[in-house]
Amino acid sequence: MQSIKYYLTFWKSNFTSKERLVLLCILACILISVFMTINLGNNLHYVLVHRGYILLTMIIVAFSASISTVLFQSVTNNRILTPSLMGFESLFVLIQTLIIFSYSGNVSSYWLFSILKFVIETSLLVVFSILLYQWIFKVVKFNINLVLMIGIVLGALFRSLSTLLQRLLDPSEFAILQGRIFATFTRAAPELIWFSVFIIIIIGWIVWRKRHLFDVLALGRSHAINLGLNFSREVMVTLFLVSILVAIATALVGPLTFLGLMVANLAYLLAGSYQHRFILPTAFLLAVIALVAGQLVLEYALNMSGTLSVVLEFIGGIVFIYLILKRF
Repeated sequence: MQSIKYYLTFWKSNFTSKERLVLLCILACILISVFMTINLGNNLHYVLVHRGYILLTMIIVAFSASISTVLFQSVTNNRILTPSLMGFESLFVLIQTLIIFSYSGNVSSYWLFSILKFVIETSLLVVFSILLYQWIFKVVKFNINLVLMIGIVLGALFRSLSTLLQRLLDPSEFAILQGRIFATFTRAAPELIWFSVFIIIIIGWIVWRKRHLFDVLALGRSHAINLGLNFSREVMVTLFLVSILVAIATALVGPLTFLGLMVANLAYLLAGSYQHRFILPTAFLLAVIALVAGQLVLEYALNMSGTLSVVLEFIGGIVFIYLILKRF
């Protein structure tokens, strides 16, 4: 613990926010280079293409999880809340279960990885989140405890419905479903990856142009209104962007509850500034570092004896418990 405090003090006292971003970018680039070049073997074309798609998937998920969490916490003004805690993953599992259950064994592999199914899942998650956020932030009035309770109740409801339907599936259908509801970065089809990249680029451009507005939103409702910001409109626009990001990440690789929470809180600690022009890229780079480094350790140190999502969720869960204990 003392060594961690020493390195944090050294980091904060010797580097500016821009220098910290450069160092994190260098570290991310080194890890990416190692991931793309280690143990290439003879079939270079296949290996590089395969790893390239895995890397693109990790970058998409890193961007979506980190940016959506930072923006959501800026709107709610609370660092223990994430959009993933509001029932997204449970709804994703329910959607997957309904698809398998409805087709009754006639689900083709093409449909499971088609852009149409991807768009339908993303749209359903976005519609759900927008309706939920509108009700929460207009009726509940930012009551954090009630927001958490609503997310837990909705998640339990979706899980119960999923469990009921899963008991009615035959073993082969259930095996297909199990392959869809656990997060993995090696499953996404190339057309889904490029489609997600296109959406991510558009959202990234919008978020970067509005980065200064997010600084004002993070001050709270009264301060933002006093500074002349249309608070309600900007909150709904931000939540719409957050919904799309979370829906893309969840529909692309599956549920990842605590990745965004972990990197967002590390970004607040390491960025050296409360301005979103530093926090957003710091959170994104930390997410890339976590995913790529975790994949390297999993493949070459643990010999693929587990899954990356389990390790990330375990560490992120510990961070979440620590934040709750620290708050209360």
